[in-house]
Amino acid sequence: MTKIIQSIGLVLFVLGLGFFISLPFLDSFKLTDEVLKSTLGNEQHYELLSEATKPMLDKTYTSSFSFSSDFITSFNHVNDALKAEEKWDQVIWDNPNDLTMRLAIASNQSFAKENKFLTFLLTFVVAIIGSLMYILPKVNDGPAGIRNNHIFHRALSNRGWLGIVLGTFLISFYILLYFTPQHITSWIFITDPISQALSGNTASQWFLYGLLYTIAVAVMGIRMIMKYRHSKYQIIRTLSVIFFQTAFAFILPEILVRLNQPYYDFKNMWPLDYDFFDAWHVDTLTSSGGIGIFMFAWGITLFVVGVPVFVYLFGKRWYCSWVCGCGGLAETLGDPYRQLSSKKLSSWKIERYLIHGVLVFSVIMTGGVLYTYFTGAGQVFGLETSNVRSTYGLMIGSIFSGVIGTGFYPLMGNRVWCRFGCPLAAYLGIVQRFKSRFRITTNGGQCISCGNCSTYCEMGIDVRWYAQRGQNIVRSSCVGCGVCSAVCPRGVLNLENSSEEGRLNEPLLIGNDSITLQK
Repeated sequence: MTKIIQSIGLVLFVLGLGFFISLPFLDSFKLTDEVLKSTLGNEQHYELLSEATKPMLDKTYTSSFSFSSDFITSFNHVNDALKAEEKWDQVIWDNPNDLTMRLAIASNQSFAKENKFLTFLLTFVVAIIGSLMYILPKVNDGPAGIRNNHIFHRALSNRGWLGIVLGTFLISFYILLYFTPQHITSWIFITDPISQALSGNTASQWFLYGLLYTIAVAVMGIRMIMKYRHSKYQIIRTLSVIFFQTAFAFILPEILVRLNQPYYDFKNMWPLDYDFFDAWHVDTLTSSGGIGIFMFAWGITLFVVGVPVFVYLFGKRWYCSWVCGCGGLAETLGDPYRQLSSKKLSSWKIERYLIHGVLVFSVIMTGGVLYTYFTGAGQVFGLETSNVRSTYGLMIGSIFSGVIGTGFYPLMGNRVWCRFGCPLAAYLGIVQRFKSRFRITTNGGQCISCGNCSTYCEMGIDVRWYAQRGQNIVRSSCVGCGVCSAVCPRGVLNLENSSEEGRLNEPLLIGNDSITLQK
């Protein structure tokens, strides 16, 4: 009976996902003069583009790519002519992809636009029901505990063809979301009823992303709880990341917008929230009255005071494994791929230089943004601060954290961004390495060298190396997820918060016993 329920669930999930993926291919677009005028808003822009887009008017497009190509060609033709004549005051400086998306939304005539709620049911709801029907019966799949179950023999979890297909899909999704959202307008439409209910606004590509993100964390979080149900720590930790993603990162910011308050994620902070000190953000918060001032003060206090205090008390796990949305997605959606994190020494060397390099980059970028904000000067040491900010946003905020950070789950493990790129993780790690009560203690005499701990370490730490020597694990990269302890069959590993004395130990192994040399 269990197998039948799971099979039905798998079929429902594939049907829901398949229909969702097919929606953009079922789109049709018809641009009219009224739609062009109302969407552009600016009368001068309308006059400039109306002549250039005449061949497009009242023409039915069955592909977002042809619609987008024709409009961007017309857009660039107008702008190129104005630039050639040096009429800089008339040049349309809007992002062409954003403008194309607005026009695509307004001129879309698809089934999804006309039947938003029905399409939402046939995609999201069907896929969620199917996922749960596949996941929940696993609670009866033998006794609680971790079994490797051929994770290195599966095409999905060992860089096989299924993993490559999934990685390609995730990478493609992020590229479309960040750079060409006009091609996913149908996906945006079907989330509109939820957006209207929460904030009273029509959905955007970012609302679509937030909803998908939250659903993934919640559904795969249930899978995480089923898998690690023998560990109370893992159950509570997973419930925590589901709560913070759903309540703090998704629902609360939307409700704030409905109440005419700034959109704000109270659990996010600089430098992960790299636009925190951007002029538009600072002005929005400081001009929003008492609650905006509180949000601004809260954000500064969180990374200035909250990070060192909480990392000292609990290690970086308080944020990376209990609160952070990026970590939450990695721990839930990315759990099937944690064994793919490289444990090579060369990877560790790349990790140290890369993640701290991103931290330095974020500090320099933020310094330039603040310098421009307070002085009005656009250059520092000959560099345009706006260019530095744009480069960081593109390379780190979009490509690294999104396209690579999530798209590479099936290829490089589930913590690619957290391990190699997150500047906040680097900041937390520096504090944890040198000033924290947190450590993972090991009992070398009990270690049987099974390797489960190293296999399941998502941060690429060779945990077994430490366990065999009875040495505490105090690595700055350790996020304290506790999975190494949960999969250990001998109880060798234990997450502890204790005094700093003896935290950095240097053991010598003599047979099955160890002698600890105190510094």
